Amino acid sequence: MRINWGVGIVIAFVLFIAFIMFFVIKMNTEDKYDHDLVTDEYYKEELNYQDAIDKESNAKTLKTDVKWKKSADGILIEFPSDLDHKKISGKVFLYRPSNKQLDMEIPISLSDHYLLIPDDRLLDGRWNISIDWKYNQMEYLFKEEIVY
Repeated sequence: MRINWGVGIVIAFVLFIAFIMFFVIKMNTEDKYDHDLVTDEYYKEELNYQDAIDKESNAKTLKTDVKWKKSADGILIEFPSDLDHKKISGKVFLYRPSNKQLDMEIPISLSDHYLLIPDDRLLDGRWNISIDWKYNQMEYLFKEEIVY
Protein backbone atom coordinates (compact mmCIF):
# COMPACT_ATOMS: atom_id res chain seq x y z
CA MET A 1 0.00 0.00 0.00
CA ARG A 2 1.30 3.38 -0.95
CA ILE A 3 0.62 6.49 1.16
CA ASN A 4 0.39 9.74 -0.78
CA TRP A 5 1.42 13.11 0.66
CA GLY A 6 -2.14 14.12 1.65
CA VAL A 7 -2.59 11.05 3.84
CA GLY A 8 0.90 11.61 5.32
CA ILE A 9 -0.01 15.15 6.35
CA VAL A 10 -3.24 13.96 7.99
CA ILE A 11 -1.35 11.23 9.88
CA ALA A 12 1.23 13.81 11.04
CA PHE A 13 -1.55 16.13 12.30
CA VAL A 14 -3.31 13.30 14.13
CA LEU A 15 -0.06 12.20 15.81
CA PHE A 16 0.74 15.79 16.80
CA ILE A 17 -2.73 16.34 18.28
CA ALA A 18 -2.48 13.02 20.15
CA PHE A 19 0.88 14.08 21.63
CA ILE A 20 -0.47 17.45 22.74
CA MET A 21 -3.56 15.83 24.30
CA PHE A 22 -1.36 13.30 26.14
CA PHE A 23 0.86 16.11 27.44
CA VAL A 24 -2.09 18.27 28.63
CA ILE A 25 -3.81 15.35 30.37
CA LYS A 26 -0.59 14.24 32.06
CA MET A 27 0.19 17.77 33.32
CA ASN A 28 -3.33 18.21 34.73
CA THR A 29 -3.66 14.86 36.47
CA GLU A 30 -0.26 14.25 38.11
CA ASP A 31 0.36 15.90 41.48
CA LYS A 32 4.10 16.30 40.97
CA TYR A 33 3.41 18.92 38.28
CA ASP A 34 1.06 20.90 40.53
CA HIS A 35 2.55 24.28 41.50
CA ASP A 36 0.90 26.91 43.62
CA LEU A 37 0.74 30.60 42.92
CA VAL A 38 3.12 32.85 44.84
CA THR A 39 0.20 34.17 46.82
CA ASP A 40 -3.53 33.47 46.87
CA GLU A 41 -4.32 37.19 46.78
CA TYR A 42 -2.05 38.15 43.91
CA TYR A 43 -3.83 41.34 42.86
CA LYS A 44 -4.15 42.62 46.41
CA GLU A 45 -0.39 42.12 46.87
CA GLU A 46 0.27 43.95 43.60
CA LEU A 47 -1.30 47.11 45.03
CA ASN A 48 1.30 47.08 47.84
CA TYR A 49 4.22 46.69 45.46
CA GLN A 50 5.31 50.36 45.66
CA ASP A 51 5.54 50.07 49.45
CA ALA A 52 7.91 47.13 49.01
CA ILE A 53 10.07 49.17 46.63
CA ASP A 54 10.23 52.01 49.16
CA LYS A 55 11.18 49.62 51.97
CA GLU A 56 13.95 48.07 49.86
CA SER A 57 15.35 51.50 49.02
CA ASN A 58 15.30 52.36 52.75
CA ALA A 59 17.33 49.21 53.40
CA LYS A 60 19.97 50.39 50.92
CA THR A 61 20.57 53.49 53.03
CA LEU A 62 21.76 51.41 56.00
CA LYS A 63 25.48 51.04 56.68
CA THR A 64 25.11 47.26 56.73
CA ASP A 65 22.22 45.24 55.40
CA VAL A 66 20.58 42.20 56.93
CA LYS A 67 22.69 39.07 56.39
CA TRP A 68 21.92 35.40 56.68
CA LYS A 69 24.01 32.27 56.89
CA LYS A 70 23.39 28.57 57.21
CA SER A 71 24.52 27.14 60.53
CA ALA A 72 24.30 23.71 62.14
CA ASP A 73 21.19 24.85 64.05
CA GLY A 74 19.35 26.40 61.09
CA ILE A 75 19.32 29.78 59.36
CA LEU A 76 20.95 32.56 61.34
CA ILE A 77 19.73 36.05 60.40
CA GLU A 78 21.95 38.93 61.47
CA PHE A 79 20.54 42.43 61.77
CA PRO A 80 22.81 45.51 61.57
CA SER A 81 24.92 45.74 64.72
CA ASP A 82 24.87 49.56 64.79
CA LEU A 83 21.11 49.51 65.54
CA ASP A 84 19.51 48.90 68.93
CA HIS A 85 18.11 45.37 68.63
CA LYS A 86 15.35 46.12 71.16
CA LYS A 87 13.73 48.57 68.74
CA ILE A 88 13.65 46.13 65.82
CA SER A 89 10.28 44.55 65.09
CA GLY A 90 8.64 42.86 62.14
CA LYS A 91 8.32 39.44 60.59
CA VAL A 92 10.28 36.90 58.56
CA PHE A 93 8.39 35.12 55.80
CA LEU A 94 9.80 31.94 54.29
CA TYR A 95 8.14 30.90 51.03
CA ARG A 96 8.70 27.45 49.54
CA PRO A 97 7.88 27.59 45.79
CA SER A 98 7.34 23.84 45.52
CA ASN A 99 5.00 23.36 48.49
CA LYS A 100 2.61 25.90 49.94
CA GLN A 101 2.17 23.91 53.17
CA LEU A 102 5.83 24.56 54.11
CA ASP A 103 5.49 28.36 54.02
CA MET A 104 6.01 29.99 57.40
CA GLU A 105 5.86 33.41 58.99
CA ILE A 106 7.96 34.12 62.07
CA PRO A 107 7.66 37.28 64.19
CA ILE A 108 10.91 39.06 64.97
CA SER A 109 11.75 39.17 68.66
CA LEU A 110 15.43 39.69 69.33
CA SER A 111 17.52 39.33 72.47
CA ASP A 112 20.63 40.09 70.42
CA HIS A 113 21.27 41.10 66.80
CA TYR A 114 20.60 37.52 65.65
CA LEU A 115 17.46 35.56 64.85
CA LEU A 116 17.65 31.78 64.48
CA ILE A 117 15.19 29.81 62.39
CA PRO A 118 15.51 26.21 63.64
CA ASP A 119 16.74 23.49 61.32
CA ASP A 120 13.82 21.17 62.13
CA ARG A 121 11.37 23.53 60.41
CA LEU A 122 13.33 23.68 57.14
CA LEU A 123 13.75 21.23 54.30
CA ASP A 124 16.68 21.22 51.91
CA GLY A 125 16.02 23.11 48.71
CA ARG A 126 15.06 26.55 47.47
CA TRP A 127 13.36 29.10 49.71
CA ASN A 128 12.45 32.73 49.19
CA ILE A 129 13.12 34.70 52.35
CA SER A 130 11.48 38.06 52.95
CA ILE A 131 12.28 40.06 56.10
CA ASP A 132 9.88 42.95 56.63
CA TRP A 133 11.14 44.92 59.63
CA LYS A 134 10.82 48.28 61.31
CA TYR A 135 13.29 50.38 63.29
CA ASN A 136 12.40 53.82 64.72
CA GLN A 137 9.25 54.10 62.59
CA MET A 138 11.31 53.46 59.40
CA GLU A 139 10.35 50.34 57.48
CA TYR A 140 12.83 48.07 55.69
CA LEU A 141 12.59 45.01 53.49
CA PHE A 142 15.15 42.34 52.70
CA LYS A 143 14.37 39.75 50.01
CA GLU A 144 16.51 36.95 48.72
CA GLU A 145 16.29 33.52 47.16
CA ILE A 146 18.26 31.03 49.20
CA VAL A 147 19.14 27.37 48.86
CA TYR A 148 19.13 25.59 52.18
